[in-house]
Amino acid sequence: MLTGVRLRALFAALLLVCASGLAHVIKPTRHLADQIGKVDLDRVFPTQFGDWRLDTSMPVSIISPDVEALLKTLYAQTVSRTYVGPSGERIMLSVAYGGDQSDATRAHRPDVCYPSQGFEILSNVDTVIDVGQSQLPVRHMLAKLGQRIEPVTFWFVVGEHVAVSGQQQKIAQLRYGLRGVIPDGMLVRVSSIDPDAPTAYRTQARFIADMRAAMTRPARLRVFGSAFAG
Repeated sequence: MLTGVRLRALFAALLLVCASGLAHVIKPTRHLADQIGKVDLDRVFPTQFGDWRLDTSMPVSIISPDVEALLKTLYAQTVSRTYVGPSGERIMLSVAYGGDQSDATRAHRPDVCYPSQGFEILSNVDTVIDVGQSQLPVRHMLAKLGQRIEPVTFWFVVGEHVAVSGQQQKIAQLRYGLRGVIPDGMLVRVSSIDPDAPTAYRTQARFIADMRAAMTRPARLRVFGSAFAG
């Protein structure tokens, strides 16, 4: 006998199959980015906000040259920065934006990219963090490479919808596809080198909330989606 959880999973799978078939018939042709405007990541993400400032002495780099080259072909823009907090804590921010949220761009997820770089994924769970008056859905991933322990918080925005899992990304893409629209997509990844994962995740949540508070509303719409723009 199927449980409620399995029934919901089966129903979601059936919807994906049906929607995918319809999307092939409709064949999206209009790019959402052409309607709402493309994103300038350097302007969207402030270099200083609250108690956080840009650390120019410590560039973000966790990917090999071949993966970096792949990123440049998949995404129109990328930004990688390190910020320093009031107590000297360091947060790494990495953002990738593509005007076409296709299967290729969806494939480059941190929980796929990190293992390809030799990292071991110790945990990978969906959760929420407080951002203003809302709770933003995110993925907490704990990665390990040698002695390096890296807690990671990440989420995707497909058009104006936040999507954490691959299934959520696909559903959001198909929702646009049924309207004949090709959505843009953004991956936001926040991480730090810290063996104390719970403390790291709390610091990352504070960083994200502070960053959101410093953004204009149009910027929040693109980075956090319409439901969490405030």
